Amino acid sequence: MENNENPKNGVQPEPSANNKDLGFLLDIPLQVSVEVGRSRILIKDLLQMQEGSIIELEKLSGEPLDLYVNSRLIARGEAVLVKDKYGIRLTDVVSPSERIENLG
Repeated sequence: MENNENPKNGVQPEPSANNKDLGFLLDIPLQVSVEVGRSRILIKDLLQMQEGSIIELEKLSGEPLDLYVNSRLIARGEAVLVKDKYGIRLTDVVSPSERIENLG
């Protein structure tokens, strides 16, 4: 095996200045959202809504919430309350290979 080979994939990335310069990416803001569920409704039903109206979602109570970063599913988790604010405890993180697969 040559010096630039890795037993896992056959090629080992060579250290470069580019790897060191990726630190600037750490300060890029991302849009994070948590989805409780989805539903489809007719426009006429939407126009009839008023305070107290209920929209039934397709998710069942207790199912994991979906965490999206820039509109891409990244993880699933459960709702938690932290000092009077809602949060999400991650229970399942989408693997990097699945995230790349979902880009296209």
